Amino acid sequence: MITLEGKTALVTGAGSGIGAAIAECFAQAGATVVVADIDEAAAVRTAGRIRDAGGTARAVVVDVASQESCDACARAGLDGSGGRCEVLVNNAGIGHVGSILETNPSDMDRLWRVNVLGAYHMSRALLPGMIRQGTGSIIHIASIAGVMGMEARFAYTTTKHAVVGMTRAMAMDHGTTGVRINCICPGRVATPFVEARLREYANPDDYRRQLEAPHTMKRMAKASEIASAALYLASDAASFVTGSAMAVDGGYTAGK
Repeated sequence: MITLEGKTALVTGAGSGIGAAIAECFAQAGATVVVADIDEAAAVRTAGRIRDAGGTARAVVVDVASQESCDACARAGLDGSGGRCEVLVNNAGIGHVGSILETNPSDMDRLWRVNVLGAYHMSRALLPGMIRQGTGSIIHIASIAGVMGMEARFAYTTTKHAVVGMTRAMAMDHGTTGVRINCICPGRVATPFVEARLREYANPDDYRRQLEAPHTMKRMAKASEIASAALYLASDAASFVTGSAMAVDGGYTAGK
């Protein structure tokens, strides 16, 4: 049985979707979870569900695009853990639809600041402490768009490729410190956000089938399935795993 007993984990973007599923999964495995999100009410709801289920969690507001906010999040969130953090999940991220010609400089800047600099800022805030304590696991949530091209997703694909590169560079630089750095590359995930988007279409079932079709398993992932992969990477069971870009994609990239 995989356990995170005695560990503190900070998860960004944990107010909903994949981040919330990871936070709840980690708490069930015994971790104290810092639920960080730009939406305070959403973070409070996730932390509340964890506590209602018997787990330990606290909610903290963070804007990952700001180094100052990430530093403050680390201080506030880890105050009850003596400043220790064994697991960081950089999950916060946003998307944009369009080719390079349909992506304004402001769009590109927005995705870069959240998807790339967000992971950079939080890692900068917590990695030094992990190195001092000689143990830690940093997990970036990338995407299949980080290992392949995706049509009409120029900014998203560019930033997720950067996250995969960041993972590999960090793993190379810090391989002997006791800190492991990996990323997860999910396929399509049936999050509340995706389900809401589906309802905007005249025929939601047709669009759902379009999203499911590229996966070998012909379905989208559940957020809990991404959380299970994160739990493995966060735990001592993955003690020899670093620098990996783990595909959790239902076979989407199998033939690419």
